This record gives sequence, structure tokens and C-alpha cells, in this order.
Amino acid sequence: MTNTLSILDIVILCLYGCSLIGMGIYFSRKTKTATQFMIADRSIPAWAAGLAVMSAYTSSISYIATPGKAFDDNWHPLIFALCMIPVSWFVCRYVIPWYRKTQTISVYGFLEQRLGYWARAYAAFSFVLYMIGRMAVILYLASLLLDSFLGWEISYIILMIGAITIVYTLMGGMEAVIWTDVIQSIIMIVGILYCAFFLSHEILVGDQPAIDLAISANKFSFGDLSMSLNDRTIWVMIIYGITENLRNLIADQNYTQKYATVKTEKESKKSIWIATVLYTVLTIVFLYIGTALWTYYQSSIASLPAHIIKGDQVFPYFIATQVPVGLKGLIIAAIIAAAMSTIDSALNCSATVLHLDFYKRFTLRELTDKEEMAFLRWSTVVWGILGTLFALLMISAKSALDIWWQISGIFGGGILGLFVLALANISLTKAQGILAIIVSVAVISWGTFVRAAGVWPNWLVCQIDPILVGAVGTFWLICVAVLFMVYNRNRGVGV
Repeated sequence: MTNTLSILDIVILCLYGCSLIGMGIYFSRKTKTATQFMIADRSIPAWAAGLAVMSAYTSSISYIATPGKAFDDNWHPLIFALCMIPVSWFVCRYVIPWYRKTQTISVYGFLEQRLGYWARAYAAFSFVLYMIGRMAVILYLASLLLDSFLGWEISYIILMIGAITIVYTLMGGMEAVIWTDVIQSIIMIVGILYCAFFLSHEILVGDQPAIDLAISANKFSFGDLSMSLNDRTIWVMIIYGITENLRNLIADQNYTQKYATVKTEKESKKSIWIATVLYTVLTIVFLYIGTALWTYYQSSIASLPAHIIKGDQVFPYFIATQVPVGLKGLIIAAIIAAAMSTIDSALNCSATVLHLDFYKRFTLRELTDKEEMAFLRWSTVVWGILGTLFALLMISAKSALDIWWQISGIFGGGILGLFVLALANISLTKAQGILAIIVSVAVISWGTFVRAAGVWPNWLVCQIDPILVGAVGTFWLICVAVLFMVYNRNRGVGV
């Protein structure tokens, strides 16, 4: 069933798209140098940077897939958000002071200072590949929503959203990214609060409220406490939450570049705590919406059609059928905003990494502002096109959130391990470091691909939960590095 948007809803969406392009044009007049393009001359207030960091966390993955996960399972994704709290304390206490002292723009320069260029090159290259995967999942989820209303081929919708985001990011740089993120975050918050209030009115009223069904079905559970790493237990989510949040706030240019746009160390820390509090609260709201939707459709209030077969489809269907004209357009704009706010920063940060970690480092002469800006803008276009193309491959995905977790594990696991080594001052030779990376990549590849019993010998099949693949790869990278450190010390070898 395709639900046609009203003229008012379409007008709202068109005005929203035009406003983004307009902001890109406005900020393009202020974006003349590479520093302005990458970090807005460190002129962003802490609250705006905090909203931008939060919006990087809270993409259309949160808007559609997190309610979908609560609909299908339980509240275990909240553990990830709660793990952000101790990680934020650690980052503010031990990491931010160093980054601010060294005026870091590309966070991977820190790896070169402590470990050597081999570490910087690997981490930077892994990051830009990781950003392609992130953009692909987010574009897919936003397009899944619009497909419920427009009746177009989903591939056309992916191309449209990707093109608009590339254009305003290309023109306005980081300042356009930050301020569009602020507007998009406000729209997003208003949209989900409306949905939460509407559903609450439906499922919490009466002598026997429908929410009792969810309580009886244990839908508010965080999972079980068994020590198995093969299932989505509480311990699995804690391991994943700690490692992934550490990677985000220490080693992911998509986040670190946001809190590099403020003036002082104090404001950087403030922006992280603003993002942490907002993200935790919004995760609770997203999960509540997913559970409320399960209750809404399991009770006698309403029913789902046969073509709705996975949780990712439920929230878009609810918006299509239950939200009134006008407000529907605003909520759809909010979800698209959540997608674009993550994609725009991914594009800007990918261009920054390609520029600082590869192009500028190996250019044997001083670059002019015009040359630097040309490279940054062309990088934005190329990486935007790659992300859009890979989004087309997501159309047949079973669960977008699970796909995203696997992508983050494959491309993110080794990066965190290198930053742990750098922070701990564990020095390796180039050959030793490359060998540690090879071991990590091999473990991640095993955990990702060697899973089909019958295809592989049973003793070789990986049975741990797929979202732990990155953490396991990080663990083995650190183990190999520590063994080399002990070996070097015993032999009196300097590195």
C-alpha cells in the first residue's frame, strides 16, 4: 500500500529541501579557506557543536531502525546509550586535553605522532571506507520512509536525497554542516515527541491499558544476563557499547571534528556532555516508540497489513496512516533531516581526512587556498557518489540496524586498537604494527564471513554475536602489540 502525500506535505518537504540548498549558498560566501571548510575557524558555540555531535549519533538509523529493534525484540539498544556516559567522562578527562593542546584537526595525526605514519594511513583509509558504509545505510533508511508515500522506485529516492546533501555540504563546508544539523535536530526532536505523545494516548488509557501486553511480553527487557557471547545478551551489549562509543569519541573523525570547531577545551568538553545527555534521552524515546508501536498493533487498536514484515517498516507505516496532514510532512522532513545531518558531516569529515592525511601530506609544495578548497570539494562529491551507490545495495537488507552494526565492526575495529596503543604509549616497529593490523583484520574477516555451518568446518565457524566482531578484532590487535612490546623490551630493542 502506497500512501499519497497531500499537497501541503509535499510543499513542506520542498521548502525544507530548498532551505538546505539556501543555507549552503549562504555559508559558501564565508567558506574561502581549508580551515573554514574543515572546522569553521573554531567559531561554533558549544551548544551547537553538542547538537551536531548528537545528530551524528542520532541519524535515521535511530529514527527508524531503533524503534524497529524495540518492535522486534526489546530495549537492549539502550545499553549502548548508557555506555556513552562513562566513555564521555574518560574522553573529557584524558583525551580532549591532548587533542586541544595539539590543535588536532585530523585525529589520525595523533597516531603518526605516537606510532608512525603506517598507523595513520591505515586508520584514515579505514575511516573513509567506514563512512561510505554509514552513508549507505542512512540513505537507505530515509528512502525507505519516502517510498511509503511517493510510490517511486526507492533507487530514485536515494539518488535525490544524496544529491541534495552533496550540494549543500559542498558549498557551505563545516559551518553549513553544523547549523543545518542544529535545525535538523530541532525538527527531529519535535517530530518524535509528537509520535510518543500520540501513541501514549492510545496505549495508556483505560482500566486495562494496552501497554500491559508489552509488559507481559517482556518488551522492556534489556536482554538476559547469561555469559554467552553468542547471543544478544546484556554483557554483549556492554562490550559493544563501551568499545563503539570509545571509537566514536576518540577515533572517529565524524565526531572529533565537531568538537574541534569550538574555541576552547572547556567548550569541547561541554559539547560532548550535551551530546551524551541528549542522545541517551532520545534513545529512550525511540525505544518507547518502538514498544508502543508493537502494543498499538498487537492490541485491538489497529493492525498491520501483510506486506509489513520487519520492524524497520513499522514506524514509516504508522506515520503514513496515522499522522494528520501537514504534521506528516514535518515528521517526514524530520526523518530526512536526521539522515542528512549524518551524511553531511560524513562527507565533510571524509574530505578532511583525504585532504590532511593523504593529499596535503604528500604534496611537495605549499598549496594555495584555492587548490586546497578544490580538493576538499571534489573529495566531497566523489565520496558522496560512492555512498549513494552503495546505498542502492542496501535495498534488500533484512535489518538495517544489524547491517550497520556489522559495517561498523568491520571498518572500525582496528582503528580503536591503534588509538589504545597510542594512548598507552605502546611503541612498535612498522613491521610489527602492520602484523598486528593483519591479525586484527583476519579476526574481523573470520567473524564476519565464516559463519555458515556446512560451508565451513564446524570447528572453524564463528558463533559470537556479529556486533562483537570489531571488539574482538581490537582485542587481538592489542594482544599482539603487547607481545611485541614485551619482546622488544626483553631484547633491549628501541622503536
